[in-house]
Amino acid sequence: MYIIQKYYPSITSLQKSQLESLYDLYNYWNERINVISRKDITNLYLHHVLHSLSLMEVIRFSDGTKVLDLGCGGGFPGIPLAIMFPNVDFHLVDSIGKKLKVCDAISESLGLKNVHTTHARGESLQAHQYDFVVSRAAMSLDKLISCCKPLIRCTATNSLSNGLLALKGGDLREELSGYESIVQCWDISNFYTEDYFKEKKIIYVNLSQYA
Repeated sequence: MYIIQKYYPSITSLQKSQLESLYDLYNYWNERINVISRKDITNLYLHHVLHSLSLMEVIRFSDGTKVLDLGCGGGFPGIPLAIMFPNVDFHLVDSIGKKLKVCDAISESLGLKNVHTTHARGESLQAHQYDFVVSRAAMSLDKLISCCKPLIRCTATNSLSNGLLALKGGDLREELSGYESIVQCWDISNFYTEDYFKEKKIIYVNLSQYA
């Protein structure tokens, strides 16, 4: 938890308690349903929680915002963000049902009222329901954009226009080619000094024009 408090010292006592609980909860569930590499569970806060919270460095969701976590896996970035934004609605979707079982159990244990899950693929979701889609999945950017375009509604209430926020790494020049007019990119190493983030990026795609 020290790594979270290093960057976010003003979190509330409830948020601190919920974040502290994540390690034991994920350790328990990961032994039963593998949602995080078992070799990586000791790096939960650096590799998964703080990585998820990096989105806070480019946007602070306004109350009432509706966010879809597409391909949520074990609940990243959705669950850490739900802790930090209790008045924002997070819809966690994944095509693998057993991963959602973990998300549901952890959300219930934390008392998160702003998280709900659906076992589905993105293309089956109802159109124009969300302000933002967040994703940490390995899906290529063109596939993410194609999937997310119909899901973004027009009305915007945040500092960024409605769209996609993706956590990605490595050389993205080829993926970003052709999307320059609607894409912004931030190096997470501008926000956090740990070596883990040297090649990690936040990709924002303005999709409101397609809604």
